[in-house]
Amino acid sequence: MPALPLTALRPPISTLVHHYEELVAHVRRGPVARWFDAGMAREVVHDVCAELIERPPAPPRTPLAFLRTVCTRRAIDRCRIEQRHAFWVEGQAAPPDATALPDESCDPARILEGRQRLALLADSIHALPPRCRDVFVMHRIHGLPQQDIAQHLGISLKTVEKHLALGTAACRRALDDTLRDLSPP
Repeated sequence: MPALPLTALRPPISTLVHHYEELVAHVRRGPVARWFDAGMAREVVHDVCAELIERPPAPPRTPLAFLRTVCTRRAIDRCRIEQRHAFWVEGQAAPPDATALPDESCDPARILEGRQRLALLADSIHALPPRCRDVFVMHRIHGLPQQDIAQHLGISLKTVEKHLALGTAACRRALDDTLRDLSPP
């Protein structure tokens, strides 16, 4: 089969073929120049060419400017992908050791036990009287200082301390009762 003349190709592809080396040079000196050598720049232009063949766009008014923009964007995309890959690879200190024991935190029984304790604590907190619950949540969950809680709720610092003690004791009792029920006789 004879080769098609350049004029028979669609405008972006014929422009790419005609200005191939110029587009490679454009990618090499573009915004991601420090990452690209000639081989990488050629790969970017080749990728653009393959994309144009697979999905030809509507003919642009200025094909060379269109191709420069597409090549630049493709080079940026490729650099971002390589940076993410390098970050991921560098983040892995060493491949996991096949003989190593699995992490205990991944044990399904431990995960279930943790979820059950968390649900128990949530139920215990929910069962507290409203003011006691507010003080407990503000201090233990949100980390607010006791003085700020007293000011916010308009109560004394001693009352805040009392509510914290009651809330902590209720949660501790609930956990102790459950652990006692679960432990073997």
